[in-house]
Parts: sequence; C-alpha cells; structure tokens
Amino acid sequence: MLVTEKNTITGEIEELVGLYGQGRSALMPILQAVQKKHRYIPDFAQQEIARLLSIHPVEVFSVISFYSFLHSEPQGRNIVRLCKTIVCDLAGKDEVEKAIKRELSICFGETTRDNNITLEHTNCLGMCDQGPAMMVNDKIYTKLTPEKAVEILKSV
Repeated sequence: MLVTEKNTITGEIEELVGLYGQGRSALMPILQAVQKKHRYIPDFAQQEIARLLSIHPVEVFSVISFYSFLHSEPQGRNIVRLCKTIVCDLAGKDEVEKAIKRELSICFGETTRDNNITLEHTNCLGMCDQGPAMMVNDKIYTKLTPEKAVEILKSV
C-alpha cells in the first residue's frame, strides 16, 4: 500500500471517528463504512481503526472475522449470497447452486476473474417461506429456479 493510500485511509477513518465517536459502539459502523468504500477492510485500516478507537487490533480483526458480511480480503464489486438453510435446501437450493457455479465458473468463496462477483453462502436471509433465496449486494431474490438465478446474474 502506497503512502498516499495510507494517508487517504487514515483521513477517511478520522472522519468516520468524528462522525460515529471514539467509543466501542463506533466500531461496527466504521468497519461497514470502510468496507463499503473499499470492498474489504485492509490490514492498515484495521490498525488505524484500533489506534483511533484505543482498542487492540486483535479486537478489530475478531469482529471482522466473526461477521460473515465483513471481509479482510478484497471482494468483487458485487456480492452474491445464497441461503444455505435446510428450508432452502428442501426448496431446491442445490439445483440453483449448481446453475450459479456453472454460470460464473467459480465455487463458493471465490471471486470471478474480472472481480465483478464474489460468491458466498449465508446462513439465513429471513425468507424461509420464499426459498430458495439469494441476495445480490443489498437486494434479495426469492423463489429461485436455476434459470431465474442465471438471469439475475446476467444482469449484475
């Protein structure tokens, strides 16, 4: 990471601390804001967040590693999450999953070569009565079929 990038990230985090405060309760919104801008939370940003909130860097990393929606490694421009609950399994998730993997030529936990899509499983989207369900960035799609899932991916 270049010095100018580090200075930029430090400035961004200082602004976020000004907005959310220096208390522990500011950690999550700061992490979310950094991730939204950079598509992940770089190591340097983690160190700066810890320094500015007066907490240990391990605490920052622990929060990132605990929450599946936070990442310490670069992600694609679009995040596709497929629900992996038993309810979605029973509604046909396996066929949808196969179609998604075939369409993107990647497995879950991977990112397409063009960095457009990162594919992830998620524990629950809260749409059990409308499964199988998938979330693309912040939008949820329900009652998926393999064909419907592929069409959605083509529009991303």
